[in-house]
Amino acid sequence: MTGIVDLYQEGKGEVAALVLLTTLLAPGFQLGLLLYILVPLHLGRVPWRLPHAFRVLRHAQTWSMIEVFMIGIVVAITKLMGMATIVAGLALWSFALLMFVLSAAVATFDPEAVWERREALR
Repeated sequence: MTGIVDLYQEGKGEVAALVLLTTLLAPGFQLGLLLYILVPLHLGRVPWRLPHAFRVLRHAQTWSMIEVFMIGIVVAITKLMGMATIVAGLALWSFALLMFVLSAAVATFDPEAVWERREALR
C-alpha cells in the first residue's frame, strides 16, 4: 500500500490507480467472488444471481494481473540488490502467498462442476 501512496504523492496518480486496481482490488474482488460462488454451493444452497456472478468473475480475472506484478517485483529486487539492502518484509511474503493462493484457486476452479452442483440443488 505504501508504494501506491508514494506513487500518488509523486504525481503519478494514474499509475498509482492502476497498481491499486491490479494488485489489490481485482485480486480481492476475484477471491470474494470465488467465495461468494463456492461457499453457498458447498453448504447446499445456490447463490443469488449465480450467472451474473460468473460473468463478473470472468471480467475480474482479466484485470487481476498479480503474476505479472510478481515478475516485476522479482526483476526490481534483482536490479536493486547491488545498490541497496533489500529486506523481504511481511508485505512481500503476503503478496507472494496471495499470488499462489489466487493462482491455485483459479486453476482448480471448474465452472462445469459448479453448474452441475447448481442443477443438483434445484
